[in-house]
Amino acid sequence: MKEQYYLVSQLPDISSGAEKSTLPITEKYYRDLCSRFFDEKDIAVLEKLSLEPARIPEATGSAFLDKWYDFERALRYALVQVRAQKLKKDAGSIPVSITADIVQAARTAVGMDSPLSAEQYLYEFRLSVLSNLQPLDYFSVDAVLAYGIRLMLLERIRKFDKEKGTASYHQIYDTILGEKA
Repeated sequence: MKEQYYLVSQLPDISSGAEKSTLPITEKYYRDLCSRFFDEKDIAVLEKLSLEPARIPEATGSAFLDKWYDFERALRYALVQVRAQKLKKDAGSIPVSITADIVQAARTAVGMDSPLSAEQYLYEFRLSVLSNLQPLDYFSVDAVLAYGIRLMLLERIRKFDKEKGTASYHQIYDTILGEKA
């Protein structure tokens, strides 16, 4: 446990305003730092840390990470359901694990005119859920894993660029029109 205090004290604050400023840490550095302080069991859990959970639930060795993956899996499935309904297609029945707030978030995101706005909305929704799931003990392995999820979410949202996205959309649209003409 003593090692955890040293590890957490070396992790810079990424809680507010990091979407717009330069991140003080990268995912690669975060993983390297954790691997210096974690034991073998915790390193095995760290290696499973991802923004994309396995399609079929599997135990990760972390109660926090299992809950996060259950949430993320439910959100992704809700997005599939709502998009399928919008296209009048059948995507199967809604699993019990999908709560009303997740379905509502999916509906809100899918209903947005801008894909960037939808991604920003989902980013904020994920952060609020992450805050609710995050352990109260800031020096636990689960808290360090929650930090890693937050860092990966920040790195992902920072990759979105309105101008590049618009240019890519127009290029794809022109290619489609060119092929059909």
